[in-house]
Amino acid sequence: MANKREVHASVKDEKLVKVRRDQMIKGAVSLFKEKGFHRTTTREIAKASGFSIGTLYEYIETKEDVLYLVCDSIYEEVKERLQESIDPKLGTIEGLKAAVEAYFRVMADMQDEVLVMYQEAKSLSKDALPYVLNKELQMVHMFEEILQGCVEKKELTMTESEIQLCAHNIFVQGQMWGFRRWALKSRFSLDEYIQMQTKFVLEGITNK
Repeated sequence: MANKREVHASVKDEKLVKVRRDQMIKGAVSLFKEKGFHRTTTREIAKASGFSIGTLYEYIETKEDVLYLVCDSIYEEVKERLQESIDPKLGTIEGLKAAVEAYFRVMADMQDEVLVMYQEAKSLSKDALPYVLNKELQMVHMFEEILQGCVEKKELTMTESEIQLCAHNIFVQGQMWGFRRWALKSRFSLDEYIQMQTKFVLEGITNK
């Protein structure tokens, strides 16, 4: 497993570091969405965060540090919200449906952040990217656990490979609401999208 990258801060007050970095992340997301990572300057990030460029560099060393903090923060929030909503040990079809709905709604709430992360993660350094991507695999694993529980309780019949691929399919379908919103929102409400995608998932794994 890739290790978490430490982002150096000259300020020693951990609470203040968190407050400032949260401001930085919020400001950076809006800029990266509008202009992209490479076209955004650290001065613009500082202004969007509500402080000076000098203050910005008390909490990071490089612009790439900001991107890393953005990606890490997004994955942490998604993971925490899923852990609050999903019981991976339930092992029932109803539990799976509830997990899919909870995940899709998190993705809808955070669609701007998720879109930025996928557009810009390629700009992370070689040591930072594996850590960030591994956090996504941890979230995919939540759905693998749910599906495995359904198999163990005889709710589903699936091979290990089918479980893994289905978990990835669910994960991508949730993200698709953000990636394809320009086309989907004119045709479907979020409730309709969740209902139809859940139906497709269940038909694919229960009607063999």
